[in-house]
Amino acid sequence: MRNVVWKPTPEIVETANLTRLSRLLGCSGYHELHRVSIEEPERFWPALVHDLRLIFTRRWTRVLDTSDGIEWARWFVGGRVNVATNSAHRWEELPGEAAVFLGEDGSRSALTWPQLSREVTQLAEALRGRGIEAGDRVAIFLPMSPAVAVASHACAHIGAVQVPIFSGFAAPAVRARLDDAGAKAVITADWSYRRGKRVEMLEIVREANTVGAEEIVWSRDSGWPVEVTRQPGVLHTLQLDTEHPYLLAYTSGTTGRPKGALHVHGGFLVSIAREAAYQADVRRGDRVFFSTDMGWIMGPWTVVGAGALGATVVYMEGAPDWPEDRLWRIVEEERVTMLGVSPTLVRALRAKGDPTADMSSLRAITTTGEPWNRDPYMWLFERVGGGRVPIVNISGGTEVGACFLTTCITEPIKAVALGFPALGQAMDVVDADGRPVREEVGELVCRRPWPGMTRGIWGDPERYLDTYWRRFPGVWTHGDWASVDEDGYWFLHGRSDDTLNIAGKRIGPAELESAAVSHPSVAEAAAVGVPHEVKGEVAWIFCVPRAGAEADDALAREVGERVADELGKAFRPERILFVGALPKTRSAKIVRRAVRASVLGQDAGDLSSLENPEALEEIARAV
Repeated sequence: MRNVVWKPTPEIVETANLTRLSRLLGCSGYHELHRVSIEEPERFWPALVHDLRLIFTRRWTRVLDTSDGIEWARWFVGGRVNVATNSAHRWEELPGEAAVFLGEDGSRSALTWPQLSREVTQLAEALRGRGIEAGDRVAIFLPMSPAVAVASHACAHIGAVQVPIFSGFAAPAVRARLDDAGAKAVITADWSYRRGKRVEMLEIVREANTVGAEEIVWSRDSGWPVEVTRQPGVLHTLQLDTEHPYLLAYTSGTTGRPKGALHVHGGFLVSIAREAAYQADVRRGDRVFFSTDMGWIMGPWTVVGAGALGATVVYMEGAPDWPEDRLWRIVEEERVTMLGVSPTLVRALRAKGDPTADMSSLRAITTTGEPWNRDPYMWLFERVGGGRVPIVNISGGTEVGACFLTTCITEPIKAVALGFPALGQAMDVVDADGRPVREEVGELVCRRPWPGMTRGIWGDPERYLDTYWRRFPGVWTHGDWASVDEDGYWFLHGRSDDTLNIAGKRIGPAELESAAVSHPSVAEAAAVGVPHEVKGEVAWIFCVPRAGAEADDALAREVGERVADELGKAFRPERILFVGALPKTRSAKIVRRAVRASVLGQDAGDLSSLENPEALEEIARAV
């Protein structure tokens, strides 16, 4: 096989969680286990629940019910469960730290498992005291800290529906989500740090809170208010129907208002626990650190997944590169075993130099958010992981409730590949007519339902059906370009709405960007398609030069030649433009549609998730 960069040792295979599950189901390896997960769900999912010792207080009568159509599938029908039971309270006798807080100012604090369980119960009691009942929506607007886990589990404890809101939003974006969700309460911080500056979160909430939601304020300096700490901590966890709403996660769209993806207790718990255990190989006692936010699906992924497995979560307030080596020092000082990062964050950190901290505690690096470029991927693998740590590259989305595609640590890993379809995911790549294709780029689809699938877009079932199900009836269309190579390994090529069509040849922006960043003077790149009267579309690539590089016409020519050499003369970019920064979300995704809109002078749609909107002004000036 070509491009294999990592192979599991016999010891890794023998001790992997996935090997244990394979043996439980009588499977010889990942591919047979995946086949069982698709073809025999009534056997597979109960075995997974048993293997992970997930707690259902009433067993289901049926694993899967599609009587209302595949679009509205229900899982673990008739069962009762609660995420808070599984991800917090079940471990109240476990020794050690459950959650660690690392302030941007260097402060550190931690909660033990008994403390976490008690704080969850006390906050649940305070919410009940404010009149919050099962089904009510409760917004969470907090910095990454143990408080997000307490707030999340407290909502689940009483059956309230949590609505995590990105902690970097301004008041208008917060207001839009409070209004759309019909939030009855909001749990927020008084303030937090971001890049050395105070963010007045309570002020933002009070400007945004036109719906009159009850406010409970966690203090960054002193913790929960007396209203919470005086509670007795005795309220029993409400055991809920498996399809009871758990989470309303908002994702920004290219046009129109943000979409609220609804997830439920049973399906979300099982899907996320599956991924953390069998893909990232997280175990009890591990220390998990994901550079993320609760407003990105990887925030709830961390809270639920690590919690369900009894792993410690390290929460980092503020920016991962403030100072520049902060991320790497956290790995060393906290003895992190699983690090989570995005490709864009890695590209930015790579430009700041190799880590000097001790990375020996790492067993896995989980990456997600967008397609990889080979050079930054290899830098992460070789310079951060020392060539010994597998990169668990996963891809899914807010609406997916986990992952579609993922690296498997019991199989060889190819550079930048996503490995294979995740357990329980019936993935395919199809052409414009919905016919399967291999060794060429097509639309990524899923042919069967899965437990973590969103139960719809909040308040808009037609939008849900139009977005995901009606292009190929009965098949979920995800909106990504993907391909499968001759060895059966899967690759992503970017969002299908980002794809360029140059003289009739389709190409994803990731391939153009990979070629550009392979030049030693380019740190980051964003490729967009610009209309052309002859070719239909041409590529413009916006590049962030490395420190010390001379961003002049000569460098632009060199980068353009590098792209043409790697991809062919037909894909030579028409323009290479240099800027100081690319527009990104706080989860470090480059927002290409915003770049393209700036170039064309068009409306970019919802930009509330941008951390640095001023980057668009520089792009407009560069054009």
